[in-house]
Amino acid sequence: MVKNARTYQFASKPSIVSTAVAVGPLEKQSPFLPHFDLVYDDERFGQETNEKGHAYLIEETCKLAIMKGGFQTTDIDLFLAGDLVNQMTPTNFAARELATPFMGMFSACATSISTLITASFFLETNHMERILFGSASQHNAIERQFRYPIEYGAQKPPTGQWTVTGGGFGVLSHYQSDKPYVHSATIGQVVDCELKDPLDMGSAMAAAAFDTIQFHLSQNKGTSYDFVMTGDLGKTGSAILKELIRTSGVSSYFVDQYRDAGAEFYGNNDKLLSGASGAGCSATVYYGPIYAELLKKQWKKVLLVATGALLSPLSFQQGESIPCIAHAVELSMD
Repeated sequence: MVKNARTYQFASKPSIVSTAVAVGPLEKQSPFLPHFDLVYDDERFGQETNEKGHAYLIEETCKLAIMKGGFQTTDIDLFLAGDLVNQMTPTNFAARELATPFMGMFSACATSISTLITASFFLETNHMERILFGSASQHNAIERQFRYPIEYGAQKPPTGQWTVTGGGFGVLSHYQSDKPYVHSATIGQVVDCELKDPLDMGSAMAAAAFDTIQFHLSQNKGTSYDFVMTGDLGKTGSAILKELIRTSGVSSYFVDQYRDAGAEFYGNNDKLLSGASGAGCSATVYYGPIYAELLKKQWKKVLLVATGALLSPLSFQQGESIPCIAHAVELSMD
């Protein structure tokens, strides 16, 4: 492994050997729908509470990712995952049912990538064979956690985003030439722009995305990407990021190759305001359609960046600002 400050290059090329994505009913509107493995008509997945449904979503998606890789749960050396509910209880309860070695991780909506980076470090040591990773969110549970219960009928501003009901998980193992592998990763630093509006996460997270992308590009000069995608800045945050890139002079090429999963997730549905968000937003897109197109060698090298707002209901109630993080992974196909 080669280290350059916050950026690491993985000599062993840990490969994503299988993935699975599951979503709820509203997510049928997504242009990414053809790449979702499981699509449910019930946002609670037949469970009696939103949080139990959240746990069920995680469990079923993980089982499918394991099965698609030709494995059993007993073949998994470690399960790395997290969500946005207090103490990540949906993930904890899913891990209870999976009965695999487990480490919970919280990077807010950046958990989809922080778990993959951590799994890559474990694989690089050659002490493990297969690691299950990913993240998920459930709309009603997360809205109640960070904003208002949906029963209140509270109106959101244009900067508001819709939490995705969905999860994306994968199995990382040693290098396989026909699978996408982790070439390098940049670990983010916390960036706080002193913004306090939980209904404008995109604006709060844009600077963290810029910081990580700028650093990663500086350590990989001359690298050409098919595209760079952020996880869930939405229409508002991605516009701010583009402007930061333009005015910084980092890379004019980047602006033309840039996409945001949150802005694209629900297509052109203006009723969902600035687009999608949640720990399941980037996870479903990265480990669904992006992974599928890499497998087909439609793309050879992509930079995936997941952003997270590191607030809690308590920190918001106490008037704190929203510290943010962004982690980046460069996925390649030979």
